[in-house]
Amino acid sequence: MTSTQNRTLDFQELGLMAYEQAFEFQEKLMKEIIDLKLKNRLRTDDVSEETPNYLLFVEHPHVYTIGKSGDDHHMLANAEKLKEINATFVKTNRGGDITYHGFGQLVGYPILDLDNFKSDIFLYMRNLEEVIIRVLAEYNLIGERSEGETGVWLDVGKPYARKICAMGVKTSKWVTMHGFGLNINTDLRYFEYIIPCGIKDKTVTSLKRELEREFSPDDILELKEKIKKYFCEVFDAEII
Repeated sequence: MTSTQNRTLDFQELGLMAYEQAFEFQEKLMKEIIDLKLKNRLRTDDVSEETPNYLLFVEHPHVYTIGKSGDDHHMLANAEKLKEINATFVKTNRGGDITYHGFGQLVGYPILDLDNFKSDIFLYMRNLEEVIIRVLAEYNLIGERSEGETGVWLDVGKPYARKICAMGVKTSKWVTMHGFGLNINTDLRYFEYIIPCGIKDKTVTSLKRELEREFSPDDILELKEKIKKYFCEVFDAEII
Protein backbone atom coordinates (compact mmCIF):
# COMPACT_ATOMS: atom_id res chain seq x y z
CA MET A 1 0.00 0.00 0.00
CA THR A 2 1.25 3.46 -0.88
CA SER A 3 1.14 5.94 1.99
CA THR A 4 1.77 9.65 1.76
CA GLN A 5 2.86 12.11 4.40
CA ASN A 6 0.47 14.98 4.93
CA ARG A 7 2.34 17.95 6.40
CA THR A 8 -0.59 20.36 6.36
CA LEU A 9 -2.15 21.67 9.58
CA ASP A 10 -5.79 22.55 10.09
CA PHE A 11 -5.45 25.52 12.44
CA GLN A 12 -8.37 26.29 14.75
CA GLU A 13 -8.70 29.15 17.24
CA LEU A 14 -11.00 27.90 20.00
CA GLY A 15 -10.99 31.07 22.11
CA LEU A 16 -11.95 30.74 25.78
CA MET A 17 -13.08 27.18 26.46
CA ALA A 18 -13.44 24.99 29.55
CA TYR A 19 -10.64 22.44 29.89
CA GLU A 20 -13.01 19.47 29.80
CA GLN A 21 -14.67 20.68 26.60
CA ALA A 22 -11.32 21.16 24.88
CA PHE A 23 -10.22 17.73 26.12
CA GLU A 24 -13.28 16.08 24.56
CA PHE A 25 -12.65 17.92 21.29
CA GLN A 26 -9.04 16.74 21.23
CA GLU A 27 -10.12 13.16 21.89
CA LYS A 28 -12.65 13.37 19.05
CA LEU A 29 -10.01 14.54 16.57
CA MET A 30 -7.51 11.97 17.80
CA LYS A 31 -10.04 9.15 17.44
CA GLU A 32 -10.92 10.23 13.90
CA ILE A 33 -7.24 10.09 12.91
CA ILE A 34 -6.66 6.72 14.59
CA ASP A 35 -9.80 5.27 12.96
CA LEU A 36 -8.60 6.45 9.56
CA LYS A 37 -5.19 4.89 10.13
CA LEU A 38 -6.89 1.58 10.96
CA LYS A 39 -9.08 1.88 7.90
CA ASN A 40 -5.99 2.45 5.76
CA ARG A 41 -4.32 -0.65 7.17
CA LEU A 42 -7.35 -2.76 6.30
CA ARG A 43 -7.54 -1.55 2.70
CA THR A 44 -6.79 -4.10 0.00
CA ASP A 45 -5.91 -1.64 -2.76
CA ASP A 46 -2.70 0.35 -3.15
CA VAL A 47 -4.05 3.70 -2.04
CA SER A 48 -4.46 5.10 1.46
CA GLU A 49 -6.23 8.24 2.61
CA GLU A 50 -4.15 11.05 4.04
CA THR A 51 -4.54 11.52 7.77
CA PRO A 52 -5.16 15.12 8.91
CA ASN A 53 -3.21 17.16 11.46
CA TYR A 54 -4.56 19.94 13.66
CA LEU A 55 -3.15 22.84 15.62
CA LEU A 56 -5.53 24.25 18.22
CA PHE A 57 -5.10 27.45 20.22
CA VAL A 58 -7.22 27.93 23.33
CA GLU A 59 -7.42 29.76 26.63
CA HIS A 60 -8.84 28.03 29.71
CA PRO A 61 -10.54 29.40 32.82
CA HIS A 62 -8.56 28.69 36.02
CA VAL A 63 -7.85 24.95 36.14
CA TYR A 64 -5.21 22.67 37.60
CA THR A 65 -4.52 19.48 35.67
CA ILE A 66 -2.44 16.51 36.71
CA GLY A 67 -0.99 13.87 34.42
CA LYS A 68 -1.38 10.13 34.81
CA SER A 69 1.99 9.82 36.57
CA GLY A 70 1.52 12.93 38.71
CA ASP A 71 1.57 13.13 42.49
CA ASP A 72 -1.65 14.38 44.12
CA HIS A 73 0.45 15.81 46.96
CA HIS A 74 1.71 18.45 44.52
CA MET A 75 -1.78 19.99 44.69
CA LEU A 76 -1.47 22.26 47.72
CA ALA A 77 -4.97 23.76 47.72
CA ASN A 78 -7.94 21.91 49.19
CA ALA A 79 -11.45 21.96 47.75
CA GLU A 80 -12.41 25.00 49.81
CA LYS A 81 -9.42 26.97 48.56
CA LEU A 82 -10.11 25.98 44.96
CA LYS A 83 -13.63 27.32 45.30
CA GLU A 84 -12.31 30.54 46.82
CA ILE A 85 -9.94 31.17 43.88
CA ASN A 86 -12.54 30.03 41.35
CA ALA A 87 -10.44 27.15 40.05
CA THR A 88 -11.05 23.48 39.30
CA PHE A 89 -8.85 20.38 39.54
CA VAL A 90 -8.87 17.77 36.76
CA LYS A 91 -7.04 14.47 36.40
CA THR A 92 -6.10 13.91 32.79
CA ASN A 93 -4.32 11.38 30.57
CA ARG A 94 -1.25 13.33 29.44
CA GLY A 95 2.26 12.73 30.66
CA GLY A 96 3.83 14.94 33.29
CA ASP A 97 2.80 16.12 36.73
CA ILE A 98 0.60 19.00 37.84
CA THR A 99 0.28 22.34 36.06
CA TYR A 100 -1.98 25.34 35.87
CA HIS A 101 -3.97 26.77 32.95
CA GLY A 102 -5.80 30.05 33.16
CA PHE A 103 -6.55 33.47 31.80
CA GLY A 104 -3.61 35.13 30.08
CA GLN A 105 -1.99 31.83 29.13
CA LEU A 106 -1.89 30.56 25.55
CA VAL A 107 -2.47 26.82 25.31
CA GLY A 108 -1.53 25.03 22.11
CA TYR A 109 -2.81 21.55 21.30
CA PRO A 110 -1.19 19.93 18.24
CA ILE A 111 -3.19 16.88 17.18
CA LEU A 112 -0.67 15.33 14.81
CA ASP A 113 -0.24 11.98 13.15
CA LEU A 114 3.48 11.63 13.75
CA ASP A 115 3.63 9.14 10.88
CA ASN A 116 3.20 12.27 8.75
CA PHE A 117 6.34 13.72 10.33
CA LYS A 118 8.59 11.34 12.25
CA SER A 119 7.46 8.64 14.64
CA ASP A 120 9.70 9.73 17.49
CA ILE A 121 8.12 11.12 20.65
CA PHE A 122 11.45 12.37 22.03
CA LEU A 123 12.05 14.35 18.83
CA TYR A 124 8.47 15.61 18.91
CA MET A 125 8.90 17.03 22.41
CA ARG A 126 12.22 18.66 21.51
CA ASN A 127 10.60 20.18 18.42
CA LEU A 128 7.77 21.63 20.51
CA GLU A 129 10.35 23.19 22.78
CA GLU A 130 12.23 24.52 19.76
CA VAL A 131 9.14 26.31 18.50
CA ILE A 132 8.80 28.23 21.77
CA ILE A 133 12.55 28.87 22.01
CA ARG A 134 12.47 30.54 18.58
CA VAL A 135 9.40 32.58 19.50
CA LEU A 136 11.02 33.83 22.71
CA ALA A 137 14.09 34.90 20.76
CA GLU A 138 11.85 37.36 18.91
CA TYR A 139 11.36 39.09 22.28
CA ASN A 140 15.09 38.97 23.12
CA LEU A 141 14.56 36.19 25.65
CA ILE A 142 16.86 33.19 25.68
CA GLY A 143 14.65 30.14 26.07
CA GLU A 144 16.45 26.94 27.06
CA ARG A 145 15.89 23.28 27.77
CA SER A 146 16.59 21.95 31.25
CA GLU A 147 17.96 18.43 31.29
CA GLY A 148 15.37 15.96 32.53
CA GLU A 149 12.68 18.66 32.77
CA THR A 150 10.31 19.10 29.85
CA GLY A 151 9.33 22.60 28.75
CA VAL A 152 11.11 25.89 28.10
CA TRP A 153 13.06 27.71 30.76
CA LEU A 154 15.01 30.91 31.34
CA ASP A 155 18.41 31.06 33.04
CA VAL A 156 18.90 27.31 33.27
CA GLY A 157 21.61 26.31 35.72
CA LYS A 158 21.23 29.47 37.80
CA PRO A 159 19.54 29.79 41.21
CA TYR A 160 16.75 31.85 39.62
CA ALA A 161 15.97 29.43 36.77
CA ARG A 162 12.29 29.70 35.89
CA LYS A 163 9.84 28.00 33.56
CA ILE A 164 7.90 30.08 31.05
CA CYS A 165 6.27 27.29 29.03
CA ALA A 166 5.04 23.93 30.36
CA MET A 167 4.50 20.89 28.15
CA GLY A 168 2.79 17.53 28.45
CA VAL A 169 1.53 15.18 25.76
CA LYS A 170 -0.16 11.87 25.14
CA THR A 171 0.28 9.69 22.07
CA SER A 172 -1.74 6.75 20.80
CA LYS A 173 -0.92 4.96 17.54
CA TRP A 174 1.55 7.83 16.97
CA VAL A 175 -1.23 10.43 17.18
CA THR A 176 -0.65 13.26 19.67
CA MET A 177 -2.87 15.30 21.95
CA HIS A 178 -2.30 17.88 24.70
CA GLY A 179 0.66 20.19 24.16
CA PHE A 180 2.04 23.41 25.67
CA GLY A 181 0.99 26.28 27.92
CA LEU A 182 2.88 29.56 27.38
CA ASN A 183 2.52 32.15 30.12
CA ILE A 184 1.79 35.59 28.65
CA ASN A 185 -0.28 37.76 31.00
CA THR A 186 -0.79 34.86 33.39
CA ASP A 187 -1.55 35.61 37.05
CA LEU A 188 1.44 33.77 38.51
CA ARG A 189 -0.07 33.72 42.00
CA TYR A 190 -2.07 30.68 40.89
CA PHE A 191 1.15 28.66 40.73
CA GLU A 192 1.57 29.18 44.49
CA TYR A 193 -1.11 26.56 45.12
CA ILE A 194 0.82 23.75 43.43
CA ILE A 195 4.32 22.38 43.05
CA PRO A 196 4.49 23.05 39.29
CA CYS A 197 5.39 19.91 37.35
CA GLY A 198 6.55 18.45 40.67
CA ILE A 199 9.65 20.67 40.67
CA LYS A 200 10.18 22.22 44.10
CA ASP A 201 13.28 24.38 43.65
CA LYS A 202 12.40 26.47 40.58
CA THR A 203 9.86 29.17 39.88
CA VAL A 204 7.49 30.08 37.07
CA THR A 205 7.47 33.24 35.00
CA SER A 206 5.58 34.93 32.16
CA LEU A 207 6.24 37.19 29.20
CA LYS A 208 4.55 39.99 31.11
CA ARG A 209 6.95 39.62 34.04
CA GLU A 210 10.06 39.22 31.90
CA LEU A 211 9.29 42.11 29.55
CA GLU A 212 7.65 44.24 32.25
CA ARG A 213 4.63 45.02 30.12
CA GLU A 214 1.10 43.75 29.61
CA PHE A 215 0.43 42.10 26.26
CA SER A 216 -2.47 43.80 24.49
CA PRO A 217 -4.94 41.80 22.34
CA ASP A 218 -2.96 42.93 19.27
CA ASP A 219 0.28 41.81 20.91
CA ILE A 220 -1.23 38.40 21.58
CA LEU A 221 -2.41 38.08 17.97
CA GLU A 222 1.13 38.88 16.84
CA LEU A 223 2.53 36.30 19.26
CA LYS A 224 0.17 33.65 17.93
CA GLU A 225 1.32 34.36 14.38
CA LYS A 226 4.92 33.90 15.48
CA ILE A 227 4.09 30.54 17.05
CA LYS A 228 2.31 29.40 13.90
CA LYS A 229 5.24 30.56 11.77
CA TYR A 230 7.86 28.71 13.80
CA PHE A 231 5.68 25.65 14.22
CA CYS A 232 5.54 25.34 10.45
CA GLU A 233 9.27 26.02 10.20
CA VAL A 234 10.32 23.46 12.81
CA PHE A 235 7.90 20.75 11.70
CA ASP A 236 8.26 21.49 7.97
CA ALA A 237 4.50 21.94 7.83
CA GLU A 238 1.97 24.27 6.25
CA ILE A 239 -1.15 25.77 7.80
CA ILE A 240 -4.29 25.53 5.67
